[in-house]
This record gives sequence, C-alpha cells and structure tokens, in this order.
Amino acid sequence: MFLGLGISTIGIDLQSGVHRHTFDIPHFTEGISFVVIIIGIYAIGEVLYNMFANKQPKDVDSSKIGNKWFTKDQWKRSLAPILRSGPIGFFLGVLPGSGGTISSLLAYSAEKQISKNKKQFGKGAVEGLVAPESANSSAAVGSLIPMLTMAIPGSGTTAVMLGALVMIGITPGPLLFENSPDLVWTLINSMFIGNIILVIINIAMVGVLVKILKTPPKVLYPIVLVLSFIGAYTLGYSTIDFYILIIAGVIGLFMRLLDYPVVPLILALIVGGEMEQNLRRALVIYDQPVDMLFASPITIVLALLTLLSFSYPLIIKLVKRASKNKDHTVDL
Repeated sequence: MFLGLGISTIGIDLQSGVHRHTFDIPHFTEGISFVVIIIGIYAIGEVLYNMFANKQPKDVDSSKIGNKWFTKDQWKRSLAPILRSGPIGFFLGVLPGSGGTISSLLAYSAEKQISKNKKQFGKGAVEGLVAPESANSSAAVGSLIPMLTMAIPGSGTTAVMLGALVMIGITPGPLLFENSPDLVWTLINSMFIGNIILVIINIAMVGVLVKILKTPPKVLYPIVLVLSFIGAYTLGYSTIDFYILIIAGVIGLFMRLLDYPVVPLILALIVGGEMEQNLRRALVIYDQPVDMLFASPITIVLALLTLLSFSYPLIIKLVKRASKNKDHTVDL
C-alpha cells in the first residue's frame, strides 16, 4: 500500500507547484499512469513469473467446456456474493473518480475475506467471478448519477459521455430530468438493452473464446508482451513508459514469488493522488488534524469504520483464539 502511495506522489504538486520525485525527467511531471503499472504488474509480471518459475499453463480441452449456464449449486453460491458486491460497486461508482476498477478490486477482496473457501480463489471459485463482475456492472450504473445530476463524471467512460452531451448542447444537471426526460430514459434503456445483448453474445461465443486458452506459451507470451508495450506507449507516446513497464513487471514478479497481494498497491496508486489533495485541504481548513475526524457525523462514522477495518483481523484472531481455548477447556 505504501509503495502505491509513494508512486502516486510522483509529479507536480497541485497545491504548491513543486516537482516531486521527477529526477529531472519531463515525462514524470504529469505523474505515472496507474494503467502502465497495472499492465506491468499483471501482464509483464505474469509472463516473467511463468518463465522464471517454470509455470506452464494447463492445457485446456475446449471440447469439454461443460454447461454454459450456472448449475443450481453455482447459483446458490453466487446469490450472496451478488447481493453483497452489487451495492459495493454502486456506491463506489457514485463517488467521483473511483470507477469500476476500484469497485471490482474491493468486491473481490471483500468476498475473499468473507468466503469459507479462500483457497479456491484464483483457481476457479465462482464467487471470485461473480463478485467483481457484479460490482463492476453496478459501478457503471452508479457513475451515471453524478454525471447526469451534477455534471461530475464518475469514471473515464462517463467523462467521455459528458463531453459528448456538452458537444450536442445538452448540459447535465438537476434540471436535465425535467427538461430532457426522453434523453435520460433513452440512456437508461440503452444500458438495459445493451446488457441483454452482451449476455447473448457472450453465451454464443464462449466456445470460440475459450480456444484462446489453447494458445501455446511460445506464441502467447510474445503476443502479451507486444500488446503490453503497445498499450503502454499509446497512453503517453513516450518511451519512458517502457522502462516503467519493465520495472513494474519486475515488481510484480517479486510480489508473486514472495506471495504479496497486489490489490493494496493498485488501490493506493489509484486513489493516492485524490486522497493526498483532500487530506491537505482538510489540514488547511482545520487547525488541529484531529478536528477533521469529528467535523460532522459522516466523518465520525467513516473514522470508526476505518478503525474497525484496521482492527477487524486482530479482533477475529482473538475471538478464534478464545473460542479454541474454551473448547480445549471443555474437552479437558
């Protein structure tokens, strides 16, 4: 987490205009794109891990895909994760700047902590599939709320939509629902119809898409590397991103080898910039740093939830230890 926060501080300080950790490299003045880090850790790091750790992907028989529909047991296991992850994604989608990435990561992490089958995550657990997808879908809907009501885009996609609306002379705001209700409901209906079409296409093409898994490593790894470098270059059109990509890949390799979770780094990198700026604004507004934690009932609740999230693992461990000692005493 601290590594992600440290990377997020690279660039020009928005409040003071000071260059931080740029090493006199002009490209670093705008900061490092979290997309480059994600590509490096997940794509380059995975390729390096499979090469150096001698991990070869299992051969998949596309003729034995199985049922395209969920079984009764899978529906039973998926219902609770869907109901839990949907609200998480929706409320995070409403928050400007969070988007589907954070929602998916948080939903997956939360479901993994709650699940009784933690060892199955990453090995095909259905909970690990439905939780982030439910959060991602609901986050896309939630991000439309600040965009349509306050003209504040909640994600990159809604930012593009906001620009398109402004170009055609439509200004989002509180009066949009009164002045142009046909436009709003057309947008909502299009998302509903689009999801139905997407389900049909995915079910129809699952037999074709699964054949990608049969691609041999000697062909798959170069394709992944080429696409990763092309994607990183198109973000800023700078060769500096190549070096950042390689460094992120090496970091991802060591994190996999040492069994460190990647999610805290990615989350901290995504929200680090906004978190720092808002924290510094709060420190300027309030004389004492502690005062901002008790400024309103909302901040008090959020502070208590933050404290609970830090102490939750310790509390659970103490409860389990006390329960084990109690059972041991009863047995004696």
